[in-house]
Amino acid sequence: GVLMASKRGAGGKKSDNATPESPSQSAPQSGSQNKPGAASTSSASSAAASATRAANYGLDSPAEIKSMYGRGAWTFAFGFALWFMNRNESPGPGSAMFGALALVAAAFVWAGWFMTWSSRTGKLKLRDQLVSMLALSGDEKVLDAGCGLGLMSIGIAKRLKTGKVTAVDVWNPQVLSGNSADAAQGNAKAEGVADRIRFEDGDIRHFGYPAANFDMAVSFAALHFFDEETERDQTVRELYRVVKPGGKLLIFDTSFVSRYTEILRECGASEVNVTSMGFLWCRFTKSVTARK
Repeated sequence: GVLMASKRGAGGKKSDNATPESPSQSAPQSGSQNKPGAASTSSASSAAASATRAANYGLDSPAEIKSMYGRGAWTFAFGFALWFMNRNESPGPGSAMFGALALVAAAFVWAGWFMTWSSRTGKLKLRDQLVSMLALSGDEKVLDAGCGLGLMSIGIAKRLKTGKVTAVDVWNPQVLSGNSADAAQGNAKAEGVADRIRFEDGDIRHFGYPAANFDMAVSFAALHFFDEETERDQTVRELYRVVKPGGKLLIFDTSFVSRYTEILRECGASEVNVTSMGFLWCRFTKSVTARK
């Protein structure tokens, strides 16, 4: 996601007017609570549960997914209503219309399901393919533009030894469910790579980094959210600017990849290659890789 900053919550406070504990409430309890090691065991269990929390990379375009399911429901309901109103006078045409609309409704529901699968399962497999294409050695300094909940950042960080990832976004929850800097950081902790990623708020169209600052720059399904072609072009040029000579760039997206390829070539990139990455989110997807 690429448009909006995250909101952080505040903790609560115990009331000063709380009722004092009765003698029976404050008395020592029998069993494990009397044992010196019980508190530490409980703390260790809580820490282990927190450490093993599964990462959640969100639903892409959640409003669109909801719309698909909604269209399916309304289409089916409309078809049923037509059949019901005409069941006595024109049962044949009514049934035919209902059948046709039921097929359309099923197509909408399937699209919603497939987009959900793409977000929950498909993009994780895709992420691993893209990271493999980078051929990381482990000591790279990598920029992830429009990082969202850290999908690419975390995949890259898992293959780094001394390298670091700088992940930039403004965390718009409209383009990715649950999208926030805190959630991205939580995913990094859950995956055991929090020490190798730095999450930063920033506009990926205008980085504040000096030229030739990173060994690699990547972007995953982020640039197409900019409405204007000039904004997308500017972002590609910025990615190219901040990469060191000889460094790599990788941009994956669901549209406009041909245009990104043109801009990279205009910038002087070499080894520019476009790869089909399959059908996800009901779209044919591509990636472009290049070297500065």
